[in-house]
Amino acid sequence: MTRADTLYERLGGEPGLAGLVVRFYARILADSQLAPFFQNTSLEKLMQMQREFFGAALDGPQSYSGQALSRVHVGRGITSDDFNRFSQHLAATLEEGGVHDDDLREVIHRIAVHKNDITGEAY
Repeated sequence: MTRADTLYERLGGEPGLAGLVVRFYARILADSQLAPFFQNTSLEKLMQMQREFFGAALDGPQSYSGQALSRVHVGRGITSDDFNRFSQHLAATLEEGGVHDDDLREVIHRIAVHKNDITGEAY
């Protein structure tokens, strides 16, 4: 692959992203600290929204059709520690998938810019 490829393409495009989301949420749902946040959530809808969100964030053709992240996460009690744990699971999932270190860091960065919207905390 050339560096001209998008991050989305380097992660395997739509099939790569779909597999990433499944593996990632297997980790999240196995984490006793994070699993309760998804207790009353439709996993099918969650996976669809995450594929859209990640695709849009990683230069894919998707558009995120969900509500604003701040609205979806408000009042859920998600802390910086929860967000960091979420990000660690994402990094581990990417690493296990053989994602190049530079791309792994870029994915984490692109998700981390949304931290305040998810936690409701000031930077």
